[in-house]
Amino acid sequence: MTPTDRVRAAYARLALGERPEAWIMLRPERDVLADAAAVEARLAAGEHLPLAGRLLAVKDNIDVAGLPTTAACPAYAYRPGRSAPAVQRLVDAGALILGKTNLDQFATGLVGTRSPYGAVRHARDPARVAGGSSSGSAVAVALGIADLAVGTDTAGSGRVPAAFQGIVGVKPTPGLVPTDGVVPACRSFDCVTVFARTVTEGTEAMAIMSDPVFPADAPLAAPPHPIVAVPDRGELTGMAPAWLDAFEQAATSLQTRGARLRPIRLAPFLAAAKLLYNGGFVAERYAAVGDFIDGHPDEIDPTVRAIIGAARDIPAHVLVADTERLAHLRREAMTAWGDADALLLPTAPIHPTIAEVDADPIGVNAAVGTYTNFCNLFGLSAVAVPAGEAGGTNFGVQVVARGFADAVAGDIAALLTGEAPAGRGGRGLPVMVVGAHLSGQPLNHQLTGAGGRLLRPVRTAPQYRLHALATAPPKPGLVRVTDGGGAIEGELWELPQAAVGPFLAALPTPMALGQVQLEDGSTVTGFLCEAVAVEQAPDITAYGGWLAYMASHPQT
Repeated sequence: MTPTDRVRAAYARLALGERPEAWIMLRPERDVLADAAAVEARLAAGEHLPLAGRLLAVKDNIDVAGLPTTAACPAYAYRPGRSAPAVQRLVDAGALILGKTNLDQFATGLVGTRSPYGAVRHARDPARVAGGSSSGSAVAVALGIADLAVGTDTAGSGRVPAAFQGIVGVKPTPGLVPTDGVVPACRSFDCVTVFARTVTEGTEAMAIMSDPVFPADAPLAAPPHPIVAVPDRGELTGMAPAWLDAFEQAATSLQTRGARLRPIRLAPFLAAAKLLYNGGFVAERYAAVGDFIDGHPDEIDPTVRAIIGAARDIPAHVLVADTERLAHLRREAMTAWGDADALLLPTAPIHPTIAEVDADPIGVNAAVGTYTNFCNLFGLSAVAVPAGEAGGTNFGVQVVARGFADAVAGDIAALLTGEAPAGRGGRGLPVMVVGAHLSGQPLNHQLTGAGGRLLRPVRTAPQYRLHALATAPPKPGLVRVTDGGGAIEGELWELPQAAVGPFLAALPTPMALGQVQLEDGSTVTGFLCEAVAVEQAPDITAYGGWLAYMASHPQT
């Protein structure tokens, strides 16, 4: 399907009038078709556009050049001259903007009902809430109208709607995606998020949106058998038996796919979650839009006005005390986390109806955020994925990882959905391996333990010879020669930058890292061997690679 065809199909679907309240503003079809034609021209010119023709919905607290930003408050509207960097990067990659989506006003809520543009109903069950605050963005993807949608997540707004709609929500480490051009909710904890139908699509878009701010030791992948912390059934409060069963089934699924499960106490996580709204941090919401709300009380949703207005008189010492309390809880929580690679949690403990939210708008909303509110307070990353159904509605779980371990969260989330590992290359140093570090070989754990990611099988240029060294464990020596060489099979891995130095320092004689030429003419870092060490070592070049040699010499 061409970008033009995709646009026409989306507008045909929009003409059916499904969940019109999901949108605050749709662009004219002719304008989006013009953008599609421009993308097709760029493709014809040979430009690489990873998101070519993908249709994008943008939450209306995020700027799109030329379109009004309302934050679901018409009186607040302004028309930005440029798009938020997160949005512009997706457009530069070929995405086509359909329009702006509805939300809980000023991104204050997890239910999607606090908007003068209407309560956004669930994509499948109109009696239930869509989830918020990124309600319209999630519904646009769930209905198949948009391929991707951008939202925000401060307390769970990019994960809760994903869970309710049965789609994927990717929440990065705070600070990874720029929040310029985003109406702030709690500026210190706001994140720009992505909704997609698969983990692969979501993490691809997230990588495009992200700044290159990863620490040098940030892992590029989850290990082959990740350790996942999972709370016991008794730790999960506020969940019906069917929901508890669904969560346990998700954990079992991870285990059958190679994860190692470990119990964890949730008390410090849940205590921290309560600080986001029940203490000093809510003062950030008043700092963001409090003056406007005070000046336009009749334009504000009553619940939003009550939450933000109550923060007006919070004394500074409360914020200081809560900051100290949060630091203590984070230390306690990370001690409980230990050496786990990730934490598996329900995304939400309930999926309320619109009537239930209307009857108790603050209490129900607070319950929805039980397992999401702490995440940004602790500086963590997360991916929410569907995990079947429970109680007649969608059930979702979230994979939570440490800050800047976003690739780990994505890979483990992909385990749950049955997808290939979701991470992208490009952040580390490519390294070619030809022997004991290959997948399944005895030293491969040194790569995976350093957070390395397998990129692809490769072969050297036909200028190398391979020798079987007398080492423990057995390994080959790769030597470049001036003539008589062959092409040697291996694997290209990517290692975090910080892992390369210690890795090189630990290499035993006669091994070394050097430049290896691949058969496509490119050059990468690879494992080489000192020429003197192979003088008496058998030449095994004719086998074409270490694995073929080992298969022919099982006793080696």
